[in-house]
Amino acid sequence: MVKNRYLAFLFAIMLLVLAACGNSDTKDTASKEKKTEPKAAPTEMILATTTSTQDSGLLDVIIPMFEKENNVKVKTVAVGTGQALEMGTKGEADALLVHAPAAEKAVVDAGDAINYKRVMYNDFILVGPKENPAGVSGNDIMAAFKKLADSKATFVSRGDDSGTNKKELAIWEMDNIKPAGDWYVSTGQGMGQTLQVAAEKKGYVLTDRATWLAQEKNLDTLQIVVEGGKDLMNIYHVMQVNPEKHKNINSKDAEKFVSFMVDPKTQDVIEEFGKKEYGQSLFIKYTE
Repeated sequence: MVKNRYLAFLFAIMLLVLAACGNSDTKDTASKEKKTEPKAAPTEMILATTTSTQDSGLLDVIIPMFEKENNVKVKTVAVGTGQALEMGTKGEADALLVHAPAAEKAVVDAGDAINYKRVMYNDFILVGPKENPAGVSGNDIMAAFKKLADSKATFVSRGDDSGTNKKELAIWEMDNIKPAGDWYVSTGQGMGQTLQVAAEKKGYVLTDRATWLAQEKNLDTLQIVVEGGKDLMNIYHVMQVNPEKHKNINSKDAEKFVSFMVDPKTQDVIEEFGKKEYGQSLFIKYTE
């Protein structure tokens, strides 16, 4: 009898141990399942922007920051500012980062874009062959363009309706000059490619300073010949495409992107970008 009671006691103890182990395993499994619960898939946002923000390398720094902070996957379309603005007017992008204030204002005034914010600036510069056959110098860009036209020195234009191309054409117009002929070469390409063509042809070209600094090491036939004039400021704005006018716009993330670009932390990153490598900022923070 005593033996049977002892065996029953041992059996009861074993059941308790097994139950405890089972509960532990269940807890461990539940904990593992909780830890491995998949993260929500990132949303997608389309950013239409100018080639200078890409060619300079700035987007490689700020876009991953935005994506990580907001669980967003950004599809960047780097084209001329004119094309980027057109994407906005057609509802083919969610946010725009561009640098042609007059053209931008027309898009905002038409109601195609909202939440329009000034982000940063640098300047335009005239770059030319080290031999400088046209003899241009100083900071008067209009005088320099007139000399280029008079001497028919090779000039390489982007010809792509970009912000830089718009600026170049505005300078010719202020000089009452319609550039044409063999000396005037239009590439229809971005800033980086156009600088390469200018280097090959030993021609003059208007460029933004950021792209020049990023590409300078590969352009050993060129140098800066005109800079610092009051007419050469280059301002960048960010905006979101208006969801009330265009369907299927990711307005939530576009609004976050605008806020992100003018946030003091992002502004500091923009200000520091390029300082170590080039000895100066490629873009200067310029919030409203």
